Amino acid sequence: MDVIGAGLGRTGTLSLRAALERLGEGPCAHMLPLMADEERCRLFTRAAGGELDRLDEAFAGFRSTVDWPGVYFWRHLIEQYPTAKVILTVRDAGEWYASAERTIWAAAQTPVPPRLTAFREMAEATNFEGMFHGRFGERAYAIGVFDRHNAAVREAVPADRLLEYRIGQGWEPLCEFLGHPVPDEPFPRLNDSEAFQQRIRGLAATRLPAAGHADG
Repeated sequence: MDVIGAGLGRTGTLSLRAALERLGEGPCAHMLPLMADEERCRLFTRAAGGELDRLDEAFAGFRSTVDWPGVYFWRHLIEQYPTAKVILTVRDAGEWYASAERTIWAAAQTPVPPRLTAFREMAEATNFEGMFHGRFGERAYAIGVFDRHNAAVREAVPADRLLEYRIGQGWEPLCEFLGHPVPDEPFPRLNDSEAFQQRIRGLAATRLPAAGHADG
């Protein structure tokens, strides 16, 4: 693992994933593509239950990770991969909660077809139960978790290994941190709230690929 995303979902993680893969730091793990991979979902759920040795297999083939489920295991990952760079994506806490509430939280309240059961279980284990202790719907509590998480990352990761990053900053600080030239193209802007809702509706309505390990 070369790059560990320590920022919570809805801080620009899908855009960061696209940017990392454009820079050659992929394949990059992210929650949304895992919807089609029941085997990996089950491995992450088991890891969240204490079987951390399952993470090697769960992350097999990935050079980087952002968003959940990886962010749930950030402390383990920064110790297991001591030379990996760490990126903490941040945004205003109130804006973050409003975005998360109308996207990932709204999706979590919607019944899912059987093919998404493993994904839903993973999301609960690493996100709503695992990180927010079943209290995401309580705005003040969730924002407290968000703020404490960011503070913990800042405290645990040495400054020369950590980039605190807002997606609006574009390519320059990211490329400087990772040692890549700046691409001659716009920075990817993906997965705003409306795009997220459309994506979820489409995935729920469309037959997903057979489960199995992604090949990147």
